[in-house]
Amino acid sequence: MIAIVDYGMGNLKSVTNAFQKLKADAVITRDKKVIEESKAIVLPGVGAFGKCIENLQKFDLLDFIKDQIMKDKLYLGICLGMQILFESSEEAPGVKGMGFVKGTVPRFSSDLKVPHMGWNSIERVKGADVLDGIDDGEFFYFVHSYYCLPEEDVVATKTSYGIDFASSIQKNRVFACQFHPEKSQKKGLALLQNFLHLAE
Repeated sequence: MIAIVDYGMGNLKSVTNAFQKLKADAVITRDKKVIEESKAIVLPGVGAFGKCIENLQKFDLLDFIKDQIMKDKLYLGICLGMQILFESSEEAPGVKGMGFVKGTVPRFSSDLKVPHMGWNSIERVKGADVLDGIDDGEFFYFVHSYYCLPEEDVVATKTSYGIDFASSIQKNRVFACQFHPEKSQKKGLALLQNFLHLAE
């Protein structure tokens, strides 16, 4: 069973629909017992970093989820679900992230059209099982104004938008992507299918 974390924001429906298309046993929940008993955690995200952290804390989930992934629980973070793994974000000065990954989440330069929105390609940096069968140059769907800047060797793919930024990361059994696999058609579903195989 896959636990899709409901923290009061995020595109839960489209993520759930994508997993249902793959015939996965996926439930939307904020129940800690259900999350603990699940094979994997999915944290989708659309919205602001500060509000996301605030809501996770309100439901007593931020430290709980960090504890789960420190115990090697399989985790997929999508968009904001990737950014909150970091220590801080320029979007919410003074708000601490989960700190599972050392680094920050800066805003794209004002010289660029922000948000970075639409289809863009990924380039592999290092191996990640979730990316099996997905080649360099494949296109995924993005919509974000901030990007992750890790201070440790976790970058799985990079994408170019004015600069090269980390479009996905892999650390232990945590995989997180800035793009939206649930909106990325066939290749996005292939990534989610790989994630389900890892959860079995």
